[in-house]
Amino acid sequence: MSDLDYNAEASRGRQRRLLAEMQTLRLDLVIVQTSEHVQWLTGARYPWTMSPAAALRADGHLTLVAPKKPVLEAAADEVVQYEAQWHSTLRNDQRQASSVELLKALAEKASLKRLGVEFSCFTSHLAALPGERVDIEPTLYRLRRRKDQDELARIRKAIAGTQKMYELARQIIEPSIAEIEVFNRLQSAAVEEFGEIIVPHTGNDYQCGARGGAPRNNRKAADGELYILDLGPAFRGYFSDNARTIAVNRQPTDERQTAWTYIMKVFQHVEATAKPGKNCQQLFQEAQAILNEAPVGVFNHHLGHGIRLVPHEDHHLNPHWNDTFEIGDVFTAEPGLYDEKLRAGMRIENDYVITEKGVENLSPFPMEL
Repeated sequence: MSDLDYNAEASRGRQRRLLAEMQTLRLDLVIVQTSEHVQWLTGARYPWTMSPAAALRADGHLTLVAPKKPVLEAAADEVVQYEAQWHSTLRNDQRQASSVELLKALAEKASLKRLGVEFSCFTSHLAALPGERVDIEPTLYRLRRRKDQDELARIRKAIAGTQKMYELARQIIEPSIAEIEVFNRLQSAAVEEFGEIIVPHTGNDYQCGARGGAPRNNRKAADGELYILDLGPAFRGYFSDNARTIAVNRQPTDERQTAWTYIMKVFQHVEATAKPGKNCQQLFQEAQAILNEAPVGVFNHHLGHGIRLVPHEDHHLNPHWNDTFEIGDVFTAEPGLYDEKLRAGMRIENDYVITEKGVENLSPFPMEL
């Protein structure tokens, strides 16, 4: 079995970690309704058009409420199904339908005293459940920070997709190439690497001579511009997120090359100092100080963030949060410098994982302009 495939034992391990938290919080039951949390607990990844749910009892019994189609392998003790579509038409009331089946499946509901639920999406269709509600989302996000082997394997595969995209980008980017052509060809490179479709997208930034944005249909790369590509395809639910900046004419000016050296100083600092216990806010401030010394350009966005089942998760390399690195954290570092003199700037981004010894670069492919 490949680490990329469904792994029942890894999912059961995640359930055991949640059970330990449930004991501490004195929870009788945890209900999750977001697709990411259902996947994290059971290993079953449903399309965004579906409304699965899962309930984990304090005795370790997990009930999965799943659409009748598709039928997926899942680490569950009980699987109940709901009708996600009628005569091939998707139902718009799927959340209600899955909630009804969940209520039926939960035995001895009257004995429930404390329930862990996702406050951001807990549906009123489950309002009939007794007991005190406790927001379980902060706990789930904290638990998701530590990657199991199957999770890290999928992140690595997603990053391999971006590597193929950047290899092709360095071959095809030249004056007059259209942004939409770059987008189409790079997406094809990722699909070829994965051998399957990409859901939901391949990243945010495909505009040339701009800080970022979606590809423009009639815009072509111009001689003398810098082309920021910030790509982040997901593989089976797990995201990558890294960026490269390419000089359209392959001849970066001395001024731009100097700016690039300051960005490289940030990466050297990240790789030398990121480790368990390192304060993320402090790392942001240290990177800001390095980039403030650059003779051209400003740095005025986050340094990075966690990546997992959604593109931005905690921990945050950002002055608005005060997080600390832990073993198993996968995060981005994306220093940038922006100025019209740079036509219009540069951003380079690597993905890293925190290990017991420090940090491992998961995207060690070329960074030159």
